[in-house]
Amino acid sequence: MATVIDMPKLSDTMSVGTLVNWLKNEGDLIESGDLIAEVETDKATMELEAFDEGILLKQVAGAGDQIPIGGAVAVIGEKDETVDLDALGVGAAAPLEEAPAEEVAAPAESKPEAVAAPEVKASISSNGRVKASPLARKLAEKKGIDLGTIQGTGPGGRIVKADVESATSGATTSAAPLNIPVSSTGSAIAEDAKLPLNNIRTIIAQRLLESKTQVPHFYLETEVDVAPLMQLRKDLNEHLGQLPPEQGGIKLTVTDFILKATSEALRRVPQVNSSWGGDHIQQHGAVHMGVAVAVDDGLVVPVIRDSHAKGVRQISAELKELAGKAKSKKLSPNEMSGSTFTVSSLGMFPINGFFGIINQPNAGILSVGTAIKQPVVDANDNIVVGHRMTIGASFDHRVVDGAVGAMFLKALKEILETPALILL
Repeated sequence: MATVIDMPKLSDTMSVGTLVNWLKNEGDLIESGDLIAEVETDKATMELEAFDEGILLKQVAGAGDQIPIGGAVAVIGEKDETVDLDALGVGAAAPLEEAPAEEVAAPAESKPEAVAAPEVKASISSNGRVKASPLARKLAEKKGIDLGTIQGTGPGGRIVKADVESATSGATTSAAPLNIPVSSTGSAIAEDAKLPLNNIRTIIAQRLLESKTQVPHFYLETEVDVAPLMQLRKDLNEHLGQLPPEQGGIKLTVTDFILKATSEALRRVPQVNSSWGGDHIQQHGAVHMGVAVAVDDGLVVPVIRDSHAKGVRQISAELKELAGKAKSKKLSPNEMSGSTFTVSSLGMFPINGFFGIINQPNAGILSVGTAIKQPVVDANDNIVVGHRMTIGASFDHRVVDGAVGAMFLKALKEILETPALILL
């Protein structure tokens, strides 16, 4: 008898899922535990698991369709069984105007010449296939346009509907040449277009607006002498970087040290490791460190659990693994929930300092700028070259008072300026 596979709730905040890609085709044998499709939630792209057995009789949803929780995704049953969607109470899923990218084979004649590489590079994936939304692909097919000749303006170079329409109207779709002239030509920097919101971008906008409007933020910052930390990192990497991974070889980043130092500062000032509970303040006994990671679609915050009990090496290894999953959209809901404090770093950019928006329900977020060399006055009143970093923090004033926030930054500054404390 035919059975409907429904959209499960894949994250605690999910209301709909967008079907990105089918992993099984109609007519395939499905066994319990098989992964049948990839679904984008509000947090990540996840694989949809089947818990029934049978033949995949009907793919109710297509790539780019939005399916509410409990909505029909597919129908499985016995071979040659007739599928009556009306009898099963199944309706069509709602397509997005611009669905997630679907890759189609690039025609052989569309392979670029060496001089044309900049025109199509951004729209070609690593496996040599053109990245295009289903809507763009259908429109291009209808109009007889070779997708390999179009430069995508969507996320990650994806070809979207507007790109195909521009191509048909005669507008240029090629990327700017690599040798960009110094003077402006007066042309637009990009084509006017309405860029569709995916689930991740939508939830980011919603959560940040809620945090900024509902949480009374206040801000503190301090300057840290990171010369000792930079020297310690250099010495460790010179030794550990030469070892193979199986012997403990690793390259430590400044962020690795900051995460450990922040965990230790929270140990000294545990009031900051708390959350507002409406009628109470929730004190957290463990530090579960959220780390802001930039991805193509926005920002995600994977969590290093019990970071207070882990060394720099373990924190570094876990961060690399979580960041890799984040960029490939493979983080599980559990890996993105339960943080008690968050660190956001722009140290890889020439940003001296900033203040992040609190990641609820945390009571604070640390914002880390780049380390720069600058003239400083030493203990003997001499002007010397110093290595400084500005660290800012945003706090929830319902939970953290100014003096407590200042004590936390003072503790963090002391730990970073005496980095041997991190290793104890």
